[in-house]
Amino acid sequence: MTGHELIFTLLGVVAVGSAVLVVTTRQLVHAALWLVVSFGALAGGYLVLTAEFVAWVQVLIYVGAVVVLLLFGIMLTRAPIGRSADLDSGNRWVALGVALATAGVLVSVLVVGFRDAYLPLREGGGSADALGSAVFRTWVLPFEVLSVLLLAALVGAIVLSRSDVGGPEQAPPKRAAQAKGAPEKGAPEKGAPEKDAHEEKELTTKRGEG
Repeated sequence: MTGHELIFTLLGVVAVGSAVLVVTTRQLVHAALWLVVSFGALAGGYLVLTAEFVAWVQVLIYVGAVVVLLLFGIMLTRAPIGRSADLDSGNRWVALGVALATAGVLVSVLVVGFRDAYLPLREGGGSADALGSAVFRTWVLPFEVLSVLLLAALVGAIVLSRSDVGGPEQAPPKRAAQAKGAPEKGAPEKGAPEKDAHEEKELTTKRGEG
């Protein structure tokens, strides 16, 4: 085993171990921090494979954006920082079985598909130039399909998070009343000033006649 293979194996062990700790810890903040360790180990693996651009993208986007977003979400939603009883799920063994089955399928597919595939490490193989050429020439169609899929997921998340999307039946009572043209509670009825002026004029006329 060469030095590169030894370092790559150690980084893989760190990535897998920290990923296991992410899903087994009962503290949300600790889970986010272990996720940083897992993403950092993956970035190190990319560096060993001479994919410098992918490694920096991993650090900037996942470590610098996704994990920070998770931490801000925990703080803004005032989620419990300590041990949470909600994370003690009774379906843990079912989830473990599903995870092991999924991992077994993925490993089997990778072994069968890339058993005889071997590419020697070469400098510049993971640079921005080589990656851009591969994405926008060889894999341009899957890249565009994935972008449309992510856009659809983003639009769906926005629609599901808004409460004013839909007809008057799905809107809140106040907004539904406004949509139907009904006056709000406590608001003066339409035509009330004209009605009061007419009644005052009739009272003045009767007093003059009396």
